[in-house]
Amino acid sequence: MHKHVEWDDPGRDSVLEHFASNPEQLVEPRPGDILSARYEGTIVRVKVEAWVEGTSIGEVAAIIALDNGRRLKSHGKLALGDTVRLPDDRRALEPEPGAPENDED
Repeated sequence: MHKHVEWDDPGRDSVLEHFASNPEQLVEPRPGDILSARYEGTIVRVKVEAWVEGTSIGEVAAIIALDNGRRLKSHGKLALGDTVRLPDDRRALEPEPGAPENDED
């Protein structure tokens, strides 16, 4: 069973927005791919096990503090190893190291 997660809006780091002008370059995730999303101000990496109708299902592979890059074992109700569903519209590009937190413009 997967854990329900209220993902943060990726804002300007949205994968879908990034590929909006070139949608043919956006490929659907495959098993083994690592995707990123935001959750309560952290970066969460999800290792894809399956992709179904615009949603990836996979295991939380990393939780990273956005402000200092520190690796966490858990954050809020999310922990390493949890199985989660990540909709394509919540996927986020990884920020540049040391970049300020994403503010919506």
